[in-house]
Amino acid sequence: MKREEIINNFPEQEFLFVDDMDDAIIGLSTKFLVVYSADKCIEILMKDMFEIEAIEYFEFNIEGAYMGEKTPIYVYDKLFD
Repeated sequence: MKREEIINNFPEQEFLFVDDMDDAIIGLSTKFLVVYSADKCIEILMKDMFEIEAIEYFEFNIEGAYMGEKTPIYVYDKLFD
């Protein structure tokens, strides 16, 4: 489920998205929060930085950013592959 699908399927809802992380979207929570794969976010960041830098950037700047009640959720989904 990507940004456009979410917006089109739920036009009455307000969503917050992370810039340049649309490929990491894995769905919506039951409270209509955008859910991202933390693993995929880090993978995307690793295109421009080393793994440890990507992890630190993700944890501090993305996962750690509170944007209000619509702040997205991040899930480490590769733990279960």
